[in-house]
Amino acid sequence: MNSTPADAGELARTIASRTREPGVTRVICPPFVCLAAVREALAEEDVAVGAQNVHQELAGAFTGEVSAPMLRGLATWVIVGHSERRAMFAETDEIVGAKLDRAVAAELRPILCVGEQLADRDAGRETAVVDGQLRGALGGRDAGALAGAGLVIAYEPVWAIGTGRNARGADAAAMADAIRAGLEALGWVGLAAETPVLYGGSVTSANIAEFLAEPGIDGALVGGASLKPDEMAGIVARAGITATARGLAAAASAG
Repeated sequence: MNSTPADAGELARTIASRTREPGVTRVICPPFVCLAAVREALAEEDVAVGAQNVHQELAGAFTGEVSAPMLRGLATWVIVGHSERRAMFAETDEIVGAKLDRAVAAELRPILCVGEQLADRDAGRETAVVDGQLRGALGGRDAGALAGAGLVIAYEPVWAIGTGRNARGADAAAMADAIRAGLEALGWVGLAAETPVLYGGSVTSANIAEFLAEPGIDGALVGGASLKPDEMAGIVARAGITATARGLAAAASAG
């Protein structure tokens, strides 16, 4: 909950101009009230616009909420199941799954967030918790439709966000492997390996290299650092180096 329609467009434009890297997909997810301003500001940039949330119903008596059809034309991506939504607004896996359905139907590319709390990590339950979140949100749903919609999964170690306790690249890599194993167990055979996994735990320009050095990590879900153009320039510059190393920049240029 940062920025206003008066300043969000300029911030988005500044970030876009400083983060042009071949092979790197960029998405900016401002508050609902700033979507139109950011979309207009990025009209000439190869940067997508995403929403931070979506309601699980199409319409009705849900004062203050925003449905997937309302987002069409304003955004092409949407974040679903963010740790703050789960913790502060009691969003269950069932609700998160319903939001995924609405996003896919509205042709919004979903970023599904999963991750464990500190108590889970200390008890060695991190894999079980994340696997449960995947099963709760994705179980019984059409894997082909979700993969076709471009589902991205963001691993959020809640214990490493704003706590002073840092996750390491090895932690993120292990959980990325667990996420893909969980997808395979749900029947995503042949699709799990192709599903992008992002790391989202207090990402900065100083620590991003450690996470992108892991082959199983495909990018980052950036929080507070996204308000700082210098930080974003550093993060995306490192992503550009990774894209080149993985051959993605050359593929993007050829495409």
